[in-house]
Amino acid sequence: MPYPEGHKLKVRGRIIESAAKAFRTNGIREISVPVIMKGAGLTHGGFYSHFDNKEQLVSETCRYAISDTITLLKKAVDQAREESKIDAVINFYLSAYHRDQTEIGCILPSLSGEISRASEEVRQVFMQEMQRMIDFICDLAKIDHSAGNAVMSLMVGTIVLARSVSDPELSDSLLSAGKQNAKELIKFRQQG
Repeated sequence: MPYPEGHKLKVRGRIIESAAKAFRTNGIREISVPVIMKGAGLTHGGFYSHFDNKEQLVSETCRYAISDTITLLKKAVDQAREESKIDAVINFYLSAYHRDQTEIGCILPSLSGEISRASEEVRQVFMQEMQRMIDFICDLAKIDHSAGNAVMSLMVGTIVLARSVSDPELSDSLLSAGKQNAKELIKFRQQG
């Protein structure tokens, strides 16, 4: 009996979702194809009917994960009451919730340290997706790309450091300082 139309696409989507969760939490190198397939509720034997190799999966997962993050940030904007749209994005991105929920968080902080050792294909996709995040920030804040690069770097670096320390007070302090400085940088660049 043949599978219903769209079945293969749905299965592929489950694999990408599983990979996104795994890569966000543990990076690329630490996660094997069998672990990803198990997370999708599948056996690892079916992987190659969906992807040529793990690198193709990493590339597609980067695209998916950035789209997912932008969707989360747009929800934060929609729920903002008094604050500006860009402040809502900064407050969400540099929140304890985003810091602690690595499996659903932005993939940029999770993979930035190991992408330099990835294939050129994966690095290109990562760069394009990072640029898409920067474009989102620039459009929302109405700032140029130089300022957008700085804001994104500040936010990603803040999350990396806040996740890396074991002292909760220091981690919270890093988040707070990151929020304050990202907002000040945007205000300064909007005025200039």
